[in-house]
Amino acid sequence: MKVCFLFVVSLLAYAGAAFASESESARGDRPIPASEWQIVRPSDANVQAQSVTRLLDLAFNDGATQAAVLIVGGRLVGERYAQGYDAQSFGTSWSVAKSFYAALIGIAIDRGEIGSLDDKVSTYIDVFNDRRANISLRHLLDMTSGLAFPEHEHETMFFRDDHLAYALEVGVEKPAGEVFEYNNVNSMLLSAVLHRATGIPADQLLAERILTKIGIQRYTLWRDAAGNPMTYCCIDMSARDYARFGLLFARSGRWGDQQIISQEFVDTTFSEAWSDIPSSTIEHARGYGMHWWVSKNDQQASIFNASGKFGQYVFVDRANDVVFTRITRYASTGASVQDWGAMQALTWIGNVTLLRKAGEFLTLIGLLDPVADIATPITYESGVSNEFFSDYSTIIDALVDVSQPVIIGAVKTAGDATATK
Repeated sequence: MKVCFLFVVSLLAYAGAAFASESESARGDRPIPASEWQIVRPSDANVQAQSVTRLLDLAFNDGATQAAVLIVGGRLVGERYAQGYDAQSFGTSWSVAKSFYAALIGIAIDRGEIGSLDDKVSTYIDVFNDRRANISLRHLLDMTSGLAFPEHEHETMFFRDDHLAYALEVGVEKPAGEVFEYNNVNSMLLSAVLHRATGIPADQLLAERILTKIGIQRYTLWRDAAGNPMTYCCIDMSARDYARFGLLFARSGRWGDQQIISQEFVDTTFSEAWSDIPSSTIEHARGYGMHWWVSKNDQQASIFNASGKFGQYVFVDRANDVVFTRITRYASTGASVQDWGAMQALTWIGNVTLLRKAGEFLTLIGLLDPVADIATPITYESGVSNEFFSDYSTIIDALVDVSQPVIIGAVKTAGDATATK
């Protein structure tokens, strides 16, 4: 009877905390980071220390992990870094950037610069007044444009001087809205749409309308050699700063007392448009919509995430105000405009993985200095995930466990003081 009573009290306390948290959210009072995150013990955030430790351990079972950062209630309750890296170290986003740039569509809609998600792309890109005329912005964001999707999956775009020119040349292959195909061209077209709608380049928009407003000061926003913002990939920043972007979505687009992205757009973003999408790397049922993946969406939890090619993730559990960021090992070239330089002769390979291996081999034998000889985001073998993919379902379960409250009266463990590293 006593155990039952304590369990009921615990549930009531948890429900009360959740209600209070929601009330604070409505007033914009929940904690947000200033120039630095507030670091607290897991118990101070009503989180089990062993759940935090288990999640970080799982992340670092994969040697490719550079950093993992866990945010609960707007405060940092756990982080860990690989040897040689720290809280200031940059990681590169790869396709995590898609979620950043998609948010700008929502802001442009909020400002009246774009009519709606159902506007035709041809409204903003004149050359789409052809067989592509039925494609809408929603189709681009949901990856259902029907644009041609060859076997190489448009990885060849990454090796062109002008990525936008490449994207504009891709013709229609299927009726829009019928088939999910993860097509980088859809995302690169956002560069043209945003510039036409606002008169401002997409990377400048991102800096002005999101990054600076949520306290991100150090970043690299990559452009191609022709000067086009690469809106389908390639943002460099720290794991802590990726977590800021995740927190913005966890808070329904609100940052303190400022609504940066409308809640309506965030609600639409966190609506699963496609389910049970197969993967060649992850044995886990996932969904997709609005340039975000869905890792879990059931009565137990709803976890959406931005995702990058080699295992970069920003997970958001909006209902529980939890953000978990994991990035892989990366060495920045210090540049921001793509230039293949010494590797230009090899770009005919047209495959990111093969070219990455070629670059790594040339570096190993001393024929290539990846900082001095080229300028591009590049992830070598040491930053390519393996266990994180194979353990994906277990990691999602561990993330769900983080949201389970500390039982009232439980004895604090030594892990409370050591989970944050």
